[in-house]
Formats: sequence, structure tokens, C-alpha cells
Amino acid sequence: MRKFATLLLFLATLTLQAQNFNDYFTDRTLRIDYIFSGNAKETHIAVDELCTSPRWYGKRQHLAELPMEGNGQITVRSHQNGKVIYRNSFSTLFQEWQSYPEAEHVTKSFENVFLVPMPKDTVEVTVDLRDNRRNIVATLTHEVVPTDILIRHIGERNITPFVTLQQARDTSRCIHIAFVAEGYQKQEMDTFIKDAKVAIDAIFAHEPFKSHRDCFNIIAVESPSEDCGTSSPSEGIWKNTALHSHFDTFYSKRYLTTLHLKDLHDWLAGTPYEHIIVLVNTDQYGGGGILNSYNLSMTHNKWYRPVVTHEFGHSFAGLADEYAYEEEQIPMYPHDIEPWEQNITTRVNFHGKWENLIAPAKAAKKELKKYDPKVGFYEGAGYSLKGVYRGYPNCRMRDNTTPYFCPICQQAITRVIDFYTK
Repeated sequence: MRKFATLLLFLATLTLQAQNFNDYFTDRTLRIDYIFSGNAKETHIAVDELCTSPRWYGKRQHLAELPMEGNGQITVRSHQNGKVIYRNSFSTLFQEWQSYPEAEHVTKSFENVFLVPMPKDTVEVTVDLRDNRRNIVATLTHEVVPTDILIRHIGERNITPFVTLQQARDTSRCIHIAFVAEGYQKQEMDTFIKDAKVAIDAIFAHEPFKSHRDCFNIIAVESPSEDCGTSSPSEGIWKNTALHSHFDTFYSKRYLTTLHLKDLHDWLAGTPYEHIIVLVNTDQYGGGGILNSYNLSMTHNKWYRPVVTHEFGHSFAGLADEYAYEEEQIPMYPHDIEPWEQNITTRVNFHGKWENLIAPAKAAKKELKKYDPKVGFYEGAGYSLKGVYRGYPNCRMRDNTTPYFCPICQQAITRVIDFYTK
């Protein structure tokens, strides 16, 4: 009887702690635009603009929890009682740029856009940025009053045309993906739709996406460009496109990105989206993926399928690159700090990653059949030949020729899918 009473008390406590979306939020999106600026030694955060649009397409459960740590976090607290009512994590191009030589002698600013559910009452929003040692280097807290007349209303009319390519089994609890056209002229939208379908086939040919396909709702947003293609500064080519994307990001020839995140979200306003895949109408090799920001990929290159899938591993699941350079130009992962990414380790604090996939030393023969004998530690990952380890010989996050995500990445992706949908 006493155990039963204890169980009831425990369940009651869980019920009290469970957060109801409708207690704090309305079915609208609050878009917060920030400017991150600085250099290798300084980091600054400033609020740029607040916008609101109809409907909320992000998570409605696990509101105060994070899917992964990220290189930055946004936290929403109730102004009335200080309770955390929403959190999310992210990475940014700005933080990556700070590790490049240019940041040693130049100060720059970058646009960043984050989406949170529209609060019913006044909230305190905190944004913090972290370095590669996982230390907070900059933080900003500001107040948002939902009745503020200067919060711009967007996405209520003149919505960019879009096509639904895949409908989730349960659209009230799913993951919303939007493909966005970049470098496609108005008359090329049929090509864009075909390219988006190729990307869908490529991503969902991989486990665990294949087994969870009905958890994803996917649209294609037909944002037209004046010019066809994208800019290539090293060749003196500049195009007028919807997102002003370009190669040569940070002077790296194959690094294809856009810095115009406000334009990106303006095109998307009023459409059902949270995760973004930008398709660039070019046959030149390149792309990029930034956690909870966007995945951007060329479309008409023979490596399109593996690249768009690889970059989605970055932008959706926060997976790290598992390859290494002969000479590491950017020390992204200090060897005395455990990376937050789930598919690499410095073995400083490996707990909670893929230890459950490694067969115990004293496992019986019957138990060994449950484990992949290749899972272990392979030095060379996170751009470093030494000191950083991956868990499998090869993976989609390591090279373009491997046709699968390794067991470690599959587990990490599954955890993220479950986080958003269960």
C-alpha cells in the first residue's frame, strides 16, 4: 500500500512538472533577429528586430529541454516567476568565423534569426554563445512584451508560394522541413521541385530517416531569383539571387553559404517550417550545414545526394564532421575538452555517447551477437588526425562514398527525432 501511495505521489509530481504549451504560448511564432559581432577576442550580441507570424511549427513538448548542447542557446523565461518555459540550441557561422585568421585583425557582424513560440505574457529571453571549450563567452537577456506594437507582423499575406511534398502522419507532432529555392528563376521552379524530390529520396534512403519518414512534413518554397545560379567571388562572378549565397565563404573555395538569414526567413514567413534546406541551382561542388540554422547544398553536381544528406546531419542532428586534415587549419576541438557532438569524442568524458553500442568485456557469446564488432574508437575526426575519435571506420559524416550513417550517428539522429515527436 505504501509503495502504491509513493507511486501516486511520484506520478502527481510528474504531472505538476509537465509543461503545457497552452499555459504559456499562443499558436504563433515569435521571430527574434539578432546581430552577433566581434572578432577573435570579443563577442557582442544585439537585438535587431522582433517579428510574429501565424502558427507555431516547432516542438510542443520537451519545451524546457535541449535536443543537444550546441555552440549557443536561447532560453525563454516567464517574467512573472522566472520559470524556464522554452529552450533551444544552435550553432552559427559567426562563431566558426571567429576561429579563422581573419578574425584576428578584423571585426565583423553576422545576422542570426531564432524562432520561439509566441508567449502569452511578458518573457525574458536569454541568448548565450560558447567557445570551443564550452565556456559562455557572451550573453544577452532582454524583455519581450507580446503586446508591443513594434513587433512586426509577417506571413499574413503575400506568402511565398509553396508545394507540400510530403505530409507527416501526425502534423500536430512532427518535424517540419522547408526546402528553399536559391538561384532558380521563376521559370525554373519545376526544376527546383524535382531537385527537392531528389534530396528527399536521398535523405530518406538512409536509416534512421527511412524508418521514421512519416514523422516529417516537407514543403518546397518557390523563392524566385533574378539571376540563375550563385555567386563565385574567386571567379569574379556575382549574381542577384533570392538569398545572395556564394562560394568562397571564409575564403574556402567549396564553402557555399548565405549570410542573409533575415532574407531567408522573410521568404519563409507564413509557411509551415522549422528546419531549413536551401537548394542552390549550380553544378559547382559545395555546401554547408549549421545546427538549427540551415542546410545548404548545390543540386546539379554528381555528389548532390550524399552532400545534402551529410549537411542535414549537421543542421538537424548536430553531428560533427568525422574526417581529418593532414594539417589542421582550425583547432575546433581542444583535446582536453569533451565535444558536445554525439558522434565524436576526445575520450575526456565519453559517458552518454556510444558506450551502449560497445560490447561489454565480459559479455557472453549470445550477447555479443547484439553488438557490431566494428564499433569502438578510431582516431582521426573533427578535422584532427590525433586526439579526436569517431566510433566507426566509415560513415556518411566522414566521406561522400559511404552510403550510410554509422551506428553511432544513427543512434544520435534517432534520439533527435524522438525528442521532437514523442
